[in-house]
Amino acid sequence: MRVLIVGAGGREHALAWKLAASVSALFCAPGNAGIAEIATLLPVAADDLDRLVAAARTHAIDLVVVGPEAPLVGGLVDRLAEAGIAAFGPSREAAALEGSKGFAKDLCARHGIPTAPYRRFTDAAAAKAHIAERGAPVVVKADGLAAGKGVVVAETVAEACAAVDDLVAGLGPAAAALVIEDRLEGEEASFHALVDGERALALAAAQDHKRVGEGDSGPNTGGMGAYSPTPAVAPAMAETIMARIVRPTVAAMAAEGRPYRGVLYCGLMLTREGPQLLEYNVRFGDPEAQVLMVRLGSDLGPALAAAAAGDLSRVRLDWHAGAALCVVMANRGYPGAHASDGVIEGVEEAARLPGVAVFHAGTRRDAAGRLIATGGRVLGVTATAPDLAEARNRAYAAIARIHWPHALYRHDIAWRALGRGTTT
Repeated sequence: MRVLIVGAGGREHALAWKLAASVSALFCAPGNAGIAEIATLLPVAADDLDRLVAAARTHAIDLVVVGPEAPLVGGLVDRLAEAGIAAFGPSREAAALEGSKGFAKDLCARHGIPTAPYRRFTDAAAAKAHIAERGAPVVVKADGLAAGKGVVVAETVAEACAAVDDLVAGLGPAAAALVIEDRLEGEEASFHALVDGERALALAAAQDHKRVGEGDSGPNTGGMGAYSPTPAVAPAMAETIMARIVRPTVAAMAAEGRPYRGVLYCGLMLTREGPQLLEYNVRFGDPEAQVLMVRLGSDLGPALAAAAAGDLSRVRLDWHAGAALCVVMANRGYPGAHASDGVIEGVEEAARLPGVAVFHAGTRRDAAGRLIATGGRVLGVTATAPDLAEARNRAYAAIARIHWPHALYRHDIAWRALGRGTTT
């Protein structure tokens, strides 16, 4: 099978790392310095749909695996289908689950899928008036895609009203509409399932760390680290999530004429009343993909191909015992204005440590072959071990061997699980 991965981040490197073992030829557009070591890079941007379709034709691609959300929301899978090329990912209409938070909330309301009470607004003044009446704490969300930065959890009415102004001013069309919802109390978890339009196959659960600062403080980011499995999602909880959220979502999308195929990633709050949906994502999480891929014992390619073809009935997935943990190394200043173009050293040494894989996100090679940090999130230092505590020790030992002048990372990934004494 000849596979083309679309994207350039840590998620795509993790997918490429896993797919390389089960495909005959692997390409990535546009990729990064780490992916270049295991796949042929194509100089095509992830949002250049015309050239992506042309590249898939030129290289006789059997399956396109779309990593990021923007080309999915933009209709890349539809374009590939028109060209007779199989693709893993939802259609444009199905990708509205992530493309519009308002659509997702309305779907939940129509089909009884548990989520926080909410209101939708297209006028900032009306949104602020609702906040003043409703009170705080409250969550302010941009309706459209915002690279993980369109959600503000506000503790006061003043913070929430300022968030409305900041999102509208900073995100442009993505914040032309807003969702204002009650804040849920509990513990967050990430839950992924492969979906073929009718059936859903659960993947291992993970827990992300969205906030930039220690102890989950500071602004939201695209994700600063993750681990799997998480004690918050024991087998009984996983089945509850499938029964109350995942399967009803798949059925709802089919009933509304938007059958969903691809990976469905549910961001959840585990409340006293049970799991409730925070948001849908229509692609693998990043950095959740990193910990899922290193734990997956089965070949990935056949499973993705089966989902794309609409038949997961014969797919079974095996998972390695033990735990995996990923620490994201970002450029200092992220998620705001940050430095870039610093030289990174020590990645190869770190990757030679037992159980360690270093997934690239914002990296490139300069003319001298040096590894250069670009963008916000740069590396995902990922480790596996028999238990979570040792996985964390291995990840941070690897980080100690990596050097560049503007590195930023959290020192407390998995603090919730390890704080409660859980090691597996």
